[in-house]
Amino acid sequence: MRSANTDPELMDLVRRFVTPGRRYMRLGGSSLRLSGPERDLFVREVVQAAREITPMELGILLEGGWRERTTASWLVAVAGRTEFRSRIGELLLASGGPYQGSLCIVLATFGTSADADLLCKYLDRYLPESDLRWDQTAVFSTLLHLDALLGTERAAPYLAAGGLWHQWTAATPNTVRDPQEYRHVVDQLCSFAGECAELFAGTEPRN
Repeated sequence: MRSANTDPELMDLVRRFVTPGRRYMRLGGSSLRLSGPERDLFVREVVQAAREITPMELGILLEGGWRERTTASWLVAVAGRTEFRSRIGELLLASGGPYQGSLCIVLATFGTSADADLLCKYLDRYLPESDLRWDQTAVFSTLLHLDALLGTERAAPYLAAGGLWHQWTAATPNTVRDPQEYRHVVDQLCSFAGECAELFAGTEPRN
């Protein structure tokens, strides 16, 4: 992992794309609390950043800490840069920090069976780990979102009697949120990302 404190190249990218207006803090759930002119301005700023950043620069941000990875993930989602799918999947499976929700939004916005495969790979790895109470709910809720989008039932085996989801929730009763309830959050975040992506598509060609 690269650190902006010691890496001038990464520090420059953080200054340009991550910290303006505390962007890294406003992406995700905080974006849902924006309204009116403030929201419109933020959408335009995110779209502009997604248009300006290059694939190489995105790759560098994804090597940074949680702030850099959160921001890069959203810019990947807005620009629809599916070439980063495998890298996003690697980071998701590594489960290394508080940016997993942003990775889920990337896969949700890509919206294909390949993205569902990556979510299932995570669930197969981490649902059996009852002592790990990280991002299982966010990932599972994203799978429910993709099932609704694609008309599939990839989540069904996890929800079956004795399935991995029930095993995990039984072992972690005080930390689990209703996945259907959280799926509505995923839906809203994807709607926000989709709004940005629509505006992005109307701008000049990306890098």
